[in-house]
Amino acid sequence: MAWRSGTSVSLCVGTMTEKQIHFEIKSNHFLCSGSSNSMTSNCSFEGVDHLMTYLELTIYIPIFLVGLFFNVAALLVFCIFLRKWTESTIHMTSLALMDLLLLFPLPFKMHATNHLWPADLQPLCSVLESLYFVGIYGSIYTIMCIALDRWVAICHPYKAKVLRSPKLALGTSVGVWVLVLAALSPTVYRFREGGQTSEFHCFHRFPMKGWSPLVIICLQVFGFLLPALVVVYCSVKTIWVLQKSGEHSPQSRACVKIIYSSLSAFLLPFTPSHLGILLQFLVHQGIIQDCGNQTRISLFLQTAMCLSNVTCCLDALCYYFIAYEARSPRHSFRRSMINQRRATVSTSEF
Repeated sequence: MAWRSGTSVSLCVGTMTEKQIHFEIKSNHFLCSGSSNSMTSNCSFEGVDHLMTYLELTIYIPIFLVGLFFNVAALLVFCIFLRKWTESTIHMTSLALMDLLLLFPLPFKMHATNHLWPADLQPLCSVLESLYFVGIYGSIYTIMCIALDRWVAICHPYKAKVLRSPKLALGTSVGVWVLVLAALSPTVYRFREGGQTSEFHCFHRFPMKGWSPLVIICLQVFGFLLPALVVVYCSVKTIWVLQKSGEHSPQSRACVKIIYSSLSAFLLPFTPSHLGILLQFLVHQGIIQDCGNQTRISLFLQTAMCLSNVTCCLDALCYYFIAYEARSPRHSFRRSMINQRRATVSTSEF
């Protein structure tokens, strides 16, 4: 899957009478040359690669420093200072760990952008790539769990007594870790099977099987679209219930801020990157053949993938509100919602 930041892929398009295609790896982009009696088409990505060499460092360095500070600080607050394990603090602790897992490979990605790695480091590269993907999609599913937890607590306060508990939140968080590790680590690791016999660019070269329709469809549907629908639906319903209830307590306002910050931390980083993946998939399928469009898509994808890592910083928006909620009396907001619901039901009976 060559859709990572810093990856450029060119797709040779032309009417070939002799189906002999040779992929020549040069720098970290593909040059495609084919022997044809009628037409040969080449699309160079050297300009995009040169630009991304500097752009990646400009984006990654502040993201790494700011994200590392906020997520380590969040873990210290949740695990040491608050010492109060609610459903929210458990989910946010898991999210902070996911963000740190995403941040850990970034220095290696920055190094791999401008340096070739020896062939014997291929296993290390596969592990780092797997950790990177686990961090991305683990964060996506953790944010989805946070949205679901809020939806149950606010929209179904009676059922929340059964469906919400610290133990269930811990089990859900562990389940997310097991799911993403089991689904992504073996898949990404197999992309480099066959052995690397020469120096290579880690994070920047994947075989063409990584762009197979099955892989991309599963990635788009289960990796982004399904969690996005859940997050948006739960967020809209929860905000609607809060506004309809007429609650204007500090807990209510804090909850609304949590919803908006979680929604922003999900949609802003991940929507452009998955749109870029879809467009690059269309390039690989031969649907988009114009060289200019391919170049623009490559630049858009690489930039979007770089900026998607900003989720490690955006998640910090949630930490403050979660810490505020954890200091509030437990279940106080849920009790107020139950009382409001009772008043609404009583009024509707007359």
